[in-house]
Amino acid sequence: MAIDIMDASELEETVNEAQPEQESEAACEEETECVTGEAEDTKEETQTSEKASDEKAEEPEPSGKGKKKKFLNKKNKEAEKDKRDEKIEELTDKYLRVMAEFDNFRKRTEKEKAAMYDMGAKNVIEKLLPVIDNFDRGFDTVKDADRETDSFINGMDLVYKQLKKTLEDMGVEPIETQNKEFDPNLHNAVMHIDDDRYGENMIVQEFQKGYTYKGNVVRHSMVQVAN
Repeated sequence: MAIDIMDASELEETVNEAQPEQESEAACEEETECVTGEAEDTKEETQTSEKASDEKAEEPEPSGKGKKKKFLNKKNKEAEKDKRDEKIEELTDKYLRVMAEFDNFRKRTEKEKAAMYDMGAKNVIEKLLPVIDNFDRGFDTVKDADRETDSFINGMDLVYKQLKKTLEDMGVEPIETQNKEFDPNLHNAVMHIDDDRYGENMIVQEFQKGYTYKGNVVRHSMVQVAN
């Protein structure tokens, strides 16, 4: 009997020793469940927050803001287009001005070149006119019969005609004085006579032939005027 009582006592002690361990294990299990629950709650909150963010991002903007944004974009595009148009107009205007200035410069240069050419030709013609005068004076002393029979005179006559033809091709023309009224723009009066046979300011005699080059007087005719 003593042995059974001891066993009962030991059994009770063993039970008492095992009970804190079971309680500790139960507490640990409860703590683990709490931590796990908290982790699951945190995960659920995170998923809920992400879902809410996605829904917020996917949520369309209010119609008023969208219209305002479109209006601003359209306005910016129109402003950029206006700036491009202004730049194009500015460059076009500069281009047209440069082309107009260049065209004026070209015309002015051509006119100046033509004037210089005419001036140079006029100077050459003025130097050739005394040669023509000498030919005229020489042929005035030669009879027409001698021009045909004398080979030298005939050769000089051919040279004279060729020179006159060349001047005519250049635009040189003699000034007419026979039966013409005196014109101070074409004639130079060196003598004056009173003669009833002629009208007033009529040219009576020519002393030196005058010439024009392309309508401009190179040398005035030297004449005698009546009345």
